[in-house]
Amino acid sequence: MARLSLNQATIKRATVVEAVEGCARHGITSIGLWREPVADHGLDRTAKLVADAGLRVSSLCRGGFLTAVDNRAALDDNRRAIDEAAALRTDTLVVVVGGVAADKDLTGARHRVADAVAELSWYAAEAGVTLALEPMHPVFCADRGVLSTLAQALDLAEQHVSAGVVVDALHVWWDPDVDAQIARAGPLIASYQVCDWLTPVPADVLLGRGYPGDGVIDLDRLTRQVAATGYAGDVEVEIFNAEIWAADFDEVIGEVSRRYHSIVEPAL
Repeated sequence: MARLSLNQATIKRATVVEAVEGCARHGITSIGLWREPVADHGLDRTAKLVADAGLRVSSLCRGGFLTAVDNRAALDDNRRAIDEAAALRTDTLVVVVGGVAADKDLTGARHRVADAVAELSWYAAEAGVTLALEPMHPVFCADRGVLSTLAQALDLAEQHVSAGVVVDALHVWWDPDVDAQIARAGPLIASYQVCDWLTPVPADVLLGRGYPGDGVIDLDRLTRQVAATGYAGDVEVEIFNAEIWAADFDEVIGEVSRRYHSIVEPAL
């Protein structure tokens, strides 16, 4: 259980208190937090709550959305996110870089992301926080992530201090170059996140994640590839699924633990 982390999005309706208490009940010692519920509970109160429960924060989600033509407000928000991550004693801020801006200039959007990461990386380094760039499945390029492959994320992360990448099974499993890119990523892997890709794909693709083992991703193979790089960090289970969100929190956390032990942990 030392490496299993419950990403808070998996029990989206839960408060920070309910999520932390649920992890503690099930012996899960790490949690991936989201900024909005942390803000609702209070940053300092959340940090104390996690520490008092004997948990660690594996990551804070999310920074990013850096593709606007004028992204000064986004840069300010990302600096706040870096400060929040440091206050929560996590060294990993997940960065979802943003989709295509109103001008429809995909190339320009990617350049703006690169410029923003260059500017933010020094601030992150001073705070002891890694900007964990998350490549996203191409279906999300329009509205969430103009970095569509692990190679693109690595090309950017390799240029800057305090930058790394997220390997999220949902977003990378399809990539024909994923083996080589995971091997290349090595020490730049800041976070490994798992779930499964369900078929048929729901109308809202964002909600097409399932428990490990319920979909088409070869998580055993993918996890072995990540482990082979020497990655020894947390493994976050992050699921966006309306039925799972509607279920009892305690039952969901229990199922997450069972799936992790039976499907993911043997490959680590």
